[in-house]
Amino acid sequence: MAISKKVQNFMENASWIRKMFEQGAILKKQYGDDKVYDFSLGNPNIEPPEKFFDLLKDAIHNRAPLQHGYMSNAGYMETRQAVAEYMSEEHSIEIFGDHIVMTCGAGGALNVVLKTILDPGDEVIVPIPYFVEYNFYIDNAGGVSKLVKTTEDFNLDVAAIEAAITERTKAVLINSPNNPTGRVYDAKTIKALGGMLDRTCKKLGCEIYLISDEPYSKIIYDGVKVPSILQAYRHSLIVTSYSKDLSLPGERLGYIAVNPALEPLDKMMGGLIFCNRTLGFVNAPATMQRVVRHLQGLSVDITFYKRKRDRLCDLLGGMGYQFHKPEGAFYLFPKAPIDDVQFVMELQQERILVVPGSGFGCPGYFRIAYCVDDRMIEGAAEGFAKVAKKHLK
Repeated sequence: MAISKKVQNFMENASWIRKMFEQGAILKKQYGDDKVYDFSLGNPNIEPPEKFFDLLKDAIHNRAPLQHGYMSNAGYMETRQAVAEYMSEEHSIEIFGDHIVMTCGAGGALNVVLKTILDPGDEVIVPIPYFVEYNFYIDNAGGVSKLVKTTEDFNLDVAAIEAAITERTKAVLINSPNNPTGRVYDAKTIKALGGMLDRTCKKLGCEIYLISDEPYSKIIYDGVKVPSILQAYRHSLIVTSYSKDLSLPGERLGYIAVNPALEPLDKMMGGLIFCNRTLGFVNAPATMQRVVRHLQGLSVDITFYKRKRDRLCDLLGGMGYQFHKPEGAFYLFPKAPIDDVQFVMELQQERILVVPGSGFGCPGYFRIAYCVDDRMIEGAAEGFAKVAKKHLK
């Protein structure tokens, strides 16, 4: 066998998102792009802010010495400091550039954090449903995923998380706004989670880290706010990227923000920088660091996504589909009236591509990524209605 059995197994059970995306390519070739309604991939469809393009032009035309040379593995200090100033204001906690590591996207950031903190066999608690790559990231670092159910409306179940903690627990990994549900964990729940982890750490005499994956933190609706885990719990880290709020997923730029109260802080920062280098990321892209330094707090116009969310919810709700209306991100996660994989296959017969909840560890649901053109939502309405009429009362 040319590749490891482990990777072969992972590939066979890998991302439903990619499977549906690839199926979409086949259908588009057969029927034409405008006759296929592809909601499988969460690829932002809003152009980056105009200021981004102006700054990018300036960065490209600047020919100062070593503009494209080696840098500190943690990133340019001027960029890290700009991020820290923004984070300090957002979270009402004093953060400095030394607490920031620039990374190759949020995926790179998560791999760096997990490699830094996990010994082989250490456990990471992950609420269900979860982003499909988490299991692979945790395994990359030799860890073990410990999956915990959420509540009926997809909020965190703090009691279930507490019950899942063992002496091997090293971290709890949350994602808010959540992919695939769009759920934003409320302040009361985050405070309760932080309090529980603090008590548990004292009881066990160890550190359990709280990692919050927040690439959608600016894509929120109806006045909802993403509560600060840095305020709620001292052993906390935020990983995020500019992929969604600035529509720059292909640029692979993100960062890790470490709570200054975390212990042991110096060892943590040293470990993150070391792993950023030795995992092969080395450092975040130089030109993009220079650009986003001046874009802190800026985002695309979220009203575009809100309008799509509202239209899709109105359409599907009127057909009888049941779902929790998302507070953030750009995903809808309705219940499937039959087996979710079978239901997704039936939608595919209508040239509608969505992802079964099984791919997110949550059978019985399916995910719709509504970061798409309006014509796709309208064009898919007939197909959604046809399948609903068959299975929904």
